[in-house]
Amino acid sequence: MKNPVGIISMQFIRPFTSESLHFLKKSRALGFDFIELLVPEPEDGLDAAEVRRICEGEGLGLVLAARVNLQRSIASEEPAARAGGRDYLKYCIEAAEALGATIVGGPLYGEPLVFAGRPPFPWTAEQIAARAARTVEGLAEVAPLAASAGKVFGLEPLNRFETDIVNTTAQAIEVVDAVGSPGLGVMLDTFHMNMEERSIPDAIRVAGARLVHFQANENHRGFPGTGNMDWTAIARALGQAGYAGPVSLEPFRRDDERVALPIAHWRAPHEDEDEKLRAGLGLIRSALTLAEVTH
Repeated sequence: MKNPVGIISMQFIRPFTSESLHFLKKSRALGFDFIELLVPEPEDGLDAAEVRRICEGEGLGLVLAARVNLQRSIASEEPAARAGGRDYLKYCIEAAEALGATIVGGPLYGEPLVFAGRPPFPWTAEQIAARAARTVEGLAEVAPLAASAGKVFGLEPLNRFETDIVNTTAQAIEVVDAVGSPGLGVMLDTFHMNMEERSIPDAIRVAGARLVHFQANENHRGFPGTGNMDWTAIARALGQAGYAGPVSLEPFRRDDERVALPIAHWRAPHEDEDEKLRAGLGLIRSALTLAEVTH
């Protein structure tokens, strides 16, 4: 099995602070190869050196997830927000160096919709083109810095309800190719792909060598195997794309079906999910292994 399989820290807790360090060892004990941490904010009080020491001692890899917003958005019309977006992405490179991570993934452009309580805006064709140009310009500034530091940004398309910048693999590829730096690649998440791609396996194959990070999530963000994803076909496509990088799980839809529940928002776990996590991990590993031996 080539691909390391990991778990996002939001599965356990948010924010991830100095009091959350035991989840690093827990992730390894559950069988995961790495943990995907949200890039720590200064107020999180996280000791990067201690995180790195524990991860290295446990043999646990580390991937980072960027947390952009309207105040740090390289696509924004506002100069201050664009500067904030560039500065934040530069900070992400520094955080990756301090923590011992190589990959920083996420919606790097910083224009959230649902989670910011902001509805889509009917941009004109000229405004859309300008937003795209600013996205490329901002990433073209920071991607070479990432490459020089031995890091890579993973540009993640989100579904149409969460952003109006990059929604599809084809759009991510267009931006990545326009930037043309080894410090920027494509990151894919099957939760979003399930809504926006005609074919998830085809999109993976088209991304090909540009793919630097992959999140294997069910259509409803539940535990792998509890939704409608064809994991065998997805794993085979990853193999055909030559992807040997990390595969991260984000099964943080909680077992709660109450009416009027805001399932778009993160919620803390309310039960012991260890066995479900182990089962989901086993399913993804099995699919990856099967794809490898039957390609």
